Amino acid sequence: MISSQRPSRSVSTRILFTLAPTLLLVLGCSSALAAVSEEAAAALDNGKLTPLGAPRAGTEDDVIPEWDGGLSEPPPHVAYDGPGAFHPDPFAGDEPSYTITAENLEAHQAHLTQGTQALLETYPNSYEINVYPSRRTAAVPDWVAENTRKNATRAQLVADGDGLSGAFGGTPFPILHGSNEETAKQAIWNHFTSWRGIFVNRRSGEVVVDTDGAYSLVMSEQDVLYNFYHPERDEDSLDNTLFYYLSAVQEPSRLAGGAVLIHETLNQVEEPRRAWGYNPGQRRVRRAPNLAYDSPIAAASNLRTADETDLFNGALDRYDWEYQGVREYYIPYNNYRIAQSDLTYDEVLDNNHLNSDLQRWERHRVHQVRATLKDGERHIFSERVFYIDADSWKIVSVDQYNDEGDLWRVSQAMLKNFYEVPAIWTAMDVFHDLHTQRYHVQGLDMEEGETRVITDEVPNRRYFSPQTMRRQGGRR
Repeated sequence: MISSQRPSRSVSTRILFTLAPTLLLVLGCSSALAAVSEEAAAALDNGKLTPLGAPRAGTEDDVIPEWDGGLSEPPPHVAYDGPGAFHPDPFAGDEPSYTITAENLEAHQAHLTQGTQALLETYPNSYEINVYPSRRTAAVPDWVAENTRKNATRAQLVADGDGLSGAFGGTPFPILHGSNEETAKQAIWNHFTSWRGIFVNRRSGEVVVDTDGAYSLVMSEQDVLYNFYHPERDEDSLDNTLFYYLSAVQEPSRLAGGAVLIHETLNQVEEPRRAWGYNPGQRRVRRAPNLAYDSPIAAASNLRTADETDLFNGALDRYDWEYQGVREYYIPYNNYRIAQSDLTYDEVLDNNHLNSDLQRWERHRVHQVRATLKDGERHIFSERVFYIDADSWKIVSVDQYNDEGDLWRVSQAMLKNFYEVPAIWTAMDVFHDLHTQRYHVQGLDMEEGETRVITDEVPNRRYFSPQTMRRQGGRR
């Protein structure tokens, strides 16, 4: 039986630092917050590391292969119709190598996160992990790789790690370095700034699935401009803004027209995120200063907090941070099958979790980061453990504990390569409540005829202004 309580500190610190020689280079660090030296950063050039800082080499047992450049364009053997089209599975011919269930969990425990183990135990009759051959598809455009190389020797944490300087247009910290706490925060900042295109538009749904399988779909349209990668910006012109986000509800009719606008700041302690809400009944735009930390999200029936969107976002200041090393875990990866237009929402959504038969899991290297609530601070999660894909810096899973130390919620991102960009990103995110056995899903679009459109053509900054928000909410 796998305990749902948090691991003790003595256990959590016994992490396999198998990649320390390449991932924790500290050469030339003249101070705790300094960037790495040119000598250390040369590992990005000489074939030891990928452009984003992961080891190019595979594992000794060959389960994780050598990185060969990833999937940097639509594969020639798939009929991809361009931006907005659903992505044909380039690995449709793959068969699972084996399946992990509650019955054989113990044999695979070393490569399963605590959250994944808890899901297998909570739903022993239906939840399964189909493990496929590991394929390292992560890739970025050349200019993102070039910016990442520049960032390596100049990016720094500022404001005690709550802010960032010296970085633009690429991963800030491809080579983690400094103290344990600084290393942990660098890994989280790499997620915050991870590459996923410049401008994104999508119409998608979110649901809360009750224990009997019932759900109600909330559809919305979202626009996101990743200012950190804006082709006409640089670090000096970011205006402390990481991205702009606009979302307007389209269905159901009782919620239609409601909208949210966010200007995400780079340093949220110095300047909290700027957020506004539009209520179509009142026809008024209001500031939303509380849209942060553990504020509940109404559309998620309180199964997701404000800082759980994208699995984690916002300020780091309420937690103490600990880097726990690199492990090899089975994680959702190359999830093309679960996001196809030939599926219905009913086929994707099982009673207690996403359809296991449609999920693809692979073994990959993962950075493990632990956040513990500071004394005197308030949050519904007393502890959070983040699992970050080493190849892409995307948070792929989070284990979250309550005040009693019990594992309470488990979040997962169904990662895949958007090969037209290229970028590793989520097909959909799922948030499990182990106590109520309900779950919440974001990013459903299989029945909408089009998936997200990612483009380099960006709207004017005024598009994301509060002055236009009422019109945006009213027309959607």
